[in-house]
Amino acid sequence: MIPVVSKLPQTGTTIFTIMSALANEVGAINLSQGFPDYDCSPELIELVNKAMKDGHNQYAPMAGVLSLREKIAEKTEKLYGAVYNPDTEITITAGGTQAIFTAISAVIHPNDEVIIFEPAFDCYAPAIKLMGGVVKSLALEPPNYRIAWDMVKRLINHKTKMIILNSPHNPTSTILHKEDIDELSAIVKNQDILILSDEVYEHLIFDGETHHSMARYPELQMRSFIVASFGKPFHATGWKIGYCMAPEYLMNEFRKIHQFLVFSVNTPIQFAIAEYLKNEESYLSLPGFFQQKRDYFREGLKQTRFELLPCYGSYFQSVRYSKITDETDANFAIRMAKENRVASIPVSAFYTKGIDHHVLRFCFAKRQETLDKAVDRLMKV
Repeated sequence: MIPVVSKLPQTGTTIFTIMSALANEVGAINLSQGFPDYDCSPELIELVNKAMKDGHNQYAPMAGVLSLREKIAEKTEKLYGAVYNPDTEITITAGGTQAIFTAISAVIHPNDEVIIFEPAFDCYAPAIKLMGGVVKSLALEPPNYRIAWDMVKRLINHKTKMIILNSPHNPTSTILHKEDIDELSAIVKNQDILILSDEVYEHLIFDGETHHSMARYPELQMRSFIVASFGKPFHATGWKIGYCMAPEYLMNEFRKIHQFLVFSVNTPIQFAIAEYLKNEESYLSLPGFFQQKRDYFREGLKQTRFELLPCYGSYFQSVRYSKITDETDANFAIRMAKENRVASIPVSAFYTKGIDHHVLRFCFAKRQETLDKAVDRLMKV
């Protein structure tokens, strides 16, 4: 064998793959990986089929189908009052993860420092390391997982190139509040610090709370890559369609990488989503749709021995299990999948150092009967 020096020597298979494989192996209800078990809109499927029949089956433009970029710009201005030029400041990507990787690749150089908040979605740190960057992680704690901005200030130095934010947050389901925005704005003012804002759950926000997109705040918008997804809101995670918005000077660098990474993205689906977005209810109805699922699942979990943590957004519910066992979260998640046949995600997997607060994450983007069956099994844990 030819010797190969790994660029990610500490990285193995993601926890999502491991737990989904285990769920399949033992016949467990899969509340681990974040995907629905119900179909997406029949209308949207028909629109994809129509786009194929209309001949939209060749390469899309590198930046994405213009009509879709125009609808995204229109939606963003209506929701957040932010103006983006669809020609130069919006790019369609093969899902949110590709957009995140591309943004990091475009601007992070060796020894640049990037601040992330853990538990963090697991694609952030590897992308930073692949570019030779240095991950500066700040650990958040349950139950509220709020950012200690005084600690952020201590991490800032002349090497700090980027701060990565995620709201609504995966895995903790917390959100940024206006006071967080004020603190962030004060920290980056007069600093050459970029922001990568992972907003793939922007429409999954509950209890009348506001989504504080970086696009709402001009002083943050001008330094931000904003990443969003169509897979999450439209129940079609397998389509892998997302997008990135950024001011032109940043998008120029983003596209230099994007064109050699995937070049362009699934053409008929882009045409279909552009048409689907003409109905604003396709996304404005989502908070109510998912809040109903959240409330239903939480009511069911109250019958169990799990302690519910706050859930302000996304389609995940985190729970503490300290009253049940003192096992590590990874061991408990595996045992529960095998014995109770419900698969979850141990939240320690989202910490670089594997910090274990005895917290598990469940996905509630499921049919009511699936949630009922899962709760029934969890009541026996």
